[in-house]
Amino acid sequence: MPVPDVPDLPSTCDLLVVGSGAAGMAAAISAKHRGLNPVIIEKSDYFGGSTAVSGGAIWVPGNPLMQEIGLTDDRDAARRYIQREAGNLFNPELVDAFLESGPKAIGFFHEKTALRMAARPVSPDYHPDQDGAAEGGRAIDALDYDGRKLGKDLYRMRPPITDFTILGGMPLGRSDIYHFLHLTRSRKSAAHAVRKVLGYIRDRLTWGRNTRLVMGAAVSGRLAETVFELGIPLCTGHELIRLVDDSEGRVIGAEVKGPKGLVTVTATRGVVLAAGGFPHDATRRRETFDHVKRGLPHYSMSPLTGTGGAITAAEKIGAAFIDNNSNGGFWTPVSLLRNPDGTMRPFPHLFLDRAKPGVIAVGHDGKRFTNEASSYHDFVQGMIGKLLQEGQRSAWLVADHRAIRRYGLGAAHAFPAGIAAHISSGYVKKGRTLDELARQCGIVSSELERTVNVFNAAAARGEDAEFGKGSTTYQRYLGDLENKPNPCLRALEGPFYAIEIFPGDIGTTMGLAITGKGEVKKQNGDVIPGLYACGNDINSIMSGAYPGPGITLGPALTFGYIIGEAAAA
Repeated sequence: MPVPDVPDLPSTCDLLVVGSGAAGMAAAISAKHRGLNPVIIEKSDYFGGSTAVSGGAIWVPGNPLMQEIGLTDDRDAARRYIQREAGNLFNPELVDAFLESGPKAIGFFHEKTALRMAARPVSPDYHPDQDGAAEGGRAIDALDYDGRKLGKDLYRMRPPITDFTILGGMPLGRSDIYHFLHLTRSRKSAAHAVRKVLGYIRDRLTWGRNTRLVMGAAVSGRLAETVFELGIPLCTGHELIRLVDDSEGRVIGAEVKGPKGLVTVTATRGVVLAAGGFPHDATRRRETFDHVKRGLPHYSMSPLTGTGGAITAAEKIGAAFIDNNSNGGFWTPVSLLRNPDGTMRPFPHLFLDRAKPGVIAVGHDGKRFTNEASSYHDFVQGMIGKLLQEGQRSAWLVADHRAIRRYGLGAAHAFPAGIAAHISSGYVKKGRTLDELARQCGIVSSELERTVNVFNAAAARGEDAEFGKGSTTYQRYLGDLENKPNPCLRALEGPFYAIEIFPGDIGTTMGLAITGKGEVKKQNGDVIPGLYACGNDINSIMSGAYPGPGITLGPALTFGYIIGEAAAA
């Protein structure tokens, strides 16, 4: 495997960008197109941030790509939807800036950079029954990308999380998931699977890793291609230590720690903070996550380098940190896999298993507690309430044999992948009867049996009067359309399986206060001249709500675009 070159960190630039996820690269590209000379620094030895290992959805209402596929949007409707989601925390300045510049940003990146994208014709917002929601078009995906175009820099890009791959490193895109789940039932799907596997084997033999980048990796790879084509230095292994301001309070650079020690970089137009929030800052998590304050465990799927250093540096020169969002993170339920050294790593249950027929979620008391087909964010809100009420630290996903083999359950992939190793490791619990399963999991057996009996009787009619699983277009979109009459409901039949789940996140929502131009604000509302922020370092424009797929990357690209424009002005 070739050793990629890391460019030397310049001592001066126009705009210093801290962080190399979608937000940071977007800000640098936008600034470069407007005549500035930006530099990107990245704490990790890999660029791409959490974007590179994300699902890659980009949510922008009214974007021009939805118009290309014959869909229309109403900006006022999108605003009403976001306002309803955010409630009394609605931030009109940031939301209006997003709705105004979001379509422009998508047009810019799609037409002027390597970030080629396509809108999803069908992809309902997470609460499609609410006023202003849309059934498709707002969510965008980057087209699959040939990572070989990055040359040796491909090895500097954050690799996929192995647990999200098959065959030890092959990531699956959205269309791939469908075909691999149907490869034993469709010749077309089988042929698709064979082509992708053969391509992956070729990559491993010639490159030592996958070169076909999908989902969030495609976003990162495509942005990186443009960064390198424009000659923007991307210095991995360089950490922000301190922001430097002048006597008038203007940010004019930063102290950066790299391979050559501590250096000061002068930035004539300022500094952009886009370092990914604080998902691994244990102290701030305890201060801002209510369930962590109250003793519940929590696990983050974000890269370990996301320790909130950029936010802390900004606070030291007077920046305001917003900590009153409805939720401190973008929640997802996670299960835990054991590492060889005995430590545990989280696996997210996002959209592949919970909504499927033959799957329910229960507490240790054996009772269901929320709609399993709701968004991962909503699901964890229900789970947190259950755990605090019950005095437990975890809950359980329960599935029957047909469900786990047809759809998979967590890291236990669907047939033809085997699940025996997961059973022997204890990750998956198995019981011939519900009583046998309950005894293994510490679940109240009588209540679990009652719960399944009630659920099964209603599921046979395609109904779930208790929680409404499969009651919206979003939920049915995640189900199995071949399952009738409700894509999300089917009676559970033995043998049975269970996986223990805990609260987790895919990023933090709380962050620095900014203006509609991306300028960081002080506690009194004044702007800190020369300091900008975007991505998860800013307080989410959704104020802790989660309206649809891609509501982190959509604003990340948009405010990166806005900041490049503002810094150049």
